[in-house]
Amino acid sequence: MNKDQIKGAAKDVAGKAEKAFGDAVKSPEHQIKGVANQVAGKTQKAVGDIKDDAAKADREAKKEVKREDRKSW
Repeated sequence: MNKDQIKGAAKDVAGKAEKAFGDAVKSPEHQIKGVANQVAGKTQKAVGDIKDDAAKADREAKKEVKREDRKSW
């Protein structure tokens, strides 16, 4: 996991809590902020997922290049 995945998951959980609080006290302001934080958190986590996938693909590509280099000797 990278920082974006962790921070995004935390924002999502915090947003759910804030929305639940808004629901409990019937505060549209807290409900909206909670949903907005959930969306922001899910978006940040998705960015982290993409970064993680890109890093994995990069590592695999480098391994493949090394294998090809060994074959050419």
